[in-house]
Amino acid sequence: MGKPHILAPATGDPVRVLIDRARAAQAEYERWTQERVDEAVAAAGWAIVKPENNRRLAERAVADTGLGNVPDKIAKNERKTMGLLRDLQGLRTVGVVAQYPELGITEIARPVGVVAALTPSTNPGATPANKIINALKCRNAVILAPSPKGFSTGALLLELMHAELAKVGAPKDLVQILPEPITKEATQALMREADLVVATGSQANVRAAYSSGKPAFGVGLGNVAVIVDASADVDDAARKICESKCFDNATSCSSENSLVIVEAVWDSMLAALARAGGALLAHAEKGRLHCAMWPDGRLSSAVMARPVGDIVRAAGLRAELSRAKFLMLEDSGAGNDHPFSGEKLSLVLTLYRVKDFDAAFEQVRSIYAYQGAGHSVGIHTNDETHVMRLGLEMPAARVIVNQAHAIANGGAFDNGLPFSLSMGCGTWGGNSISENLHWKHYLNITRIVRTIAPRMPTIDGIFGAYHRKFGA
Repeated sequence: MGKPHILAPATGDPVRVLIDRARAAQAEYERWTQERVDEAVAAAGWAIVKPENNRRLAERAVADTGLGNVPDKIAKNERKTMGLLRDLQGLRTVGVVAQYPELGITEIARPVGVVAALTPSTNPGATPANKIINALKCRNAVILAPSPKGFSTGALLLELMHAELAKVGAPKDLVQILPEPITKEATQALMREADLVVATGSQANVRAAYSSGKPAFGVGLGNVAVIVDASADVDDAARKICESKCFDNATSCSSENSLVIVEAVWDSMLAALARAGGALLAHAEKGRLHCAMWPDGRLSSAVMARPVGDIVRAAGLRAELSRAKFLMLEDSGAGNDHPFSGEKLSLVLTLYRVKDFDAAFEQVRSIYAYQGAGHSVGIHTNDETHVMRLGLEMPAARVIVNQAHAIANGGAFDNGLPFSLSMGCGTWGGNSISENLHWKHYLNITRIVRTIAPRMPTIDGIFGAYHRKFGA
């Protein structure tokens, strides 16, 4: 399958030419009505949801990156895009969007301008589509900065989107992509020239976005840990963990990396995981797997988002393990000396056996002190006090309860999170947001402010309770 041809700007600084084109297109698009904007959003969405397009994108992504599998990428492209379009349906992003007469305030939606969208190789179709649709909903232009491996998929996505956007009369330069070869220098130049940077992918890219000198939304490192407590339905938990862990060969930052199981259900949970398709490694096999996964201290592409059979062959494990859906191993610590406690982006799940929920809580906190703080935590339980303790005390922006974590964390049809492939991790993860990146982050709001009846504070109204308790 050949790659689509993307024309590089003919003369001058390539990034500057892209920016100038984007600004001209955005200036025209900014004058569109809500009805026309929504037509553009539908066009961009259909470009990826259309079945034949979706399959082409999924096949291109797997062929070029070697990550994940085609059926799950097809499912992800459709589900994430349809969920986003559902979230956006009926929302006003043009003109007056809110009025608060009691405050004398009228809010008007305004575009941010040109968005630089940094996207990863793990989701080279779904993530850029999500960012493009959000940007278009808010009347912005967008320029993709894909990973080098993800360029071909991103270029094909834009080719398909341009065909659909032409039907609604949208300027072609509303949606562009950096030309090959994708370089760090070109990406940095794009970030400096754009009005807003939205960065998903490596922490190096996120840090570069924050240091670009432009407003930026970045996301933190994933390393999901999930607790199974004594009240859990182990078969339901195992089924959902298997579904989540195996989806797209664990490419998601929301895929379970560690499972912390309380002693009371350890045996029954291991049996349930085995029934779901997990295979537990012997201690010697764990050592061989370690050598294969981190041969030079960095996670090997031979195991990352690869089928179990590839991992088994790379590590020289028992051939029968290739029949498993995912591999499991036991560990007891977290940190640099325990690499299995970190994010693995592979069909490998680390198990921790702990005494009780208090010990499980501390084990997860230890894992997040090493990697993954702020992202999310999961729990399988029927004990609401355990859920609330995680929400009140764990450094995590999302607590996913009795759900398949990778399916739920970025928005699902049976929970209320916004559909997104970019999870803000708050200050715990070095991010400016602690919510799923969504359409509101692509807007400026102008507020018209009118006078209202004065609301003058009094000394007693402000300090009365303090003075009565502590004295003046």
